[in-house]
Amino acid sequence: MIPEKTIEDLISKHSLLEKDLSSGELEKKLFAEKSKEYSDVNEIIDNAKKYISYAEDKKELEKILQDISGDEELKSMAEQELTELQSEYEINEKKLKLFLLPKDEADKKNAIIEIRAGTGGLEASLFASDLFKMYEKVSHKKKWTLELISISRSDAGGLKEVIASIKGTNIYSTLKYESGVHRVQRVPDTETQGRVHTSAATVAVLPEAEEVDLKINDSDLRIDVFRAGGPGGQSVNTTDSAVRITHIPTGLSVSQQDEKSQHKNKAKGMKILRARLYELERTRIDQERSHDRKAKIGTGDRSERIRTYNFPQGRVTDHRINLTLHRLEEFLEGEAFDEMIESLTLRAQEDSLSNLK
Repeated sequence: MIPEKTIEDLISKHSLLEKDLSSGELEKKLFAEKSKEYSDVNEIIDNAKKYISYAEDKKELEKILQDISGDEELKSMAEQELTELQSEYEINEKKLKLFLLPKDEADKKNAIIEIRAGTGGLEASLFASDLFKMYEKVSHKKKWTLELISISRSDAGGLKEVIASIKGTNIYSTLKYESGVHRVQRVPDTETQGRVHTSAATVAVLPEAEEVDLKINDSDLRIDVFRAGGPGGQSVNTTDSAVRITHIPTGLSVSQQDEKSQHKNKAKGMKILRARLYELERTRIDQERSHDRKAKIGTGDRSERIRTYNFPQGRVTDHRINLTLHRLEEFLEGEAFDEMIESLTLRAQEDSLSNLK
């Protein structure tokens, strides 16, 4: 049960925001901030008011049911209303609990996605390419902007590694459960005996950090420049345009050589480094907060096997929530992607609610 004072404070906050916004005295920036806050609270205000009035409404209906001389038809209606009231109360309580859950400040951020071929050699690189194409299709359907940061191709047209930034609305909250090991089971084109091979690719989704989110001291960075190298060791550029940035305190290092400009390579490298350092700090804080809680889905552990794509059976299975969709081709086309994400989000919310004290 949610403390009554918590709900009353929410209703009071809604009234105060309404008063502030109609005063006409707020500066433009503050007005925008309070408008957003009001919009969020406004979505839940009816549930809050009904939740508060539940006890009084229940008492009135029970009084009718306990009246010995009362009309039987009226009692029957009151009994039905009481059942509906209890059901509505449970729905309102769940919605309010979800609203009151601590918000992840990164959910509304853009994201950086990193995909790397894992075990399985050439087949793993082809699968990494399939995953990247899937995220490209999802981005296109959702009208997100996907920008390539760096890419390393394999001999067979697959991908050894690809890093991209994705911009739009609530990107990180949508993609954060994609982090982990994705496993594929299929018969490679080169397999003459028809045997199913298993290979894997790792996906890391990081919230894109702004400079205000994380301060990086120049003195903590070591920047090395070198000549970019292509496949087989040949030189891509004749100038030292490739950049390696090392964050000395953590040892994290990022190399960037896709651009001909040293300046552009450094900017791209800093974007990746900032995202990785931001995620490192978020993980540290989260571990401090939740060390005594039970394990939840979506830990973001890149070594965690999260999903299997089985081509012979035409299925995709998410192992964290034991959900199997027998629509593999649709999923890779981005068609069934939302169904999986919504199920993962719902389970994460349920886990958070069970931990709510």
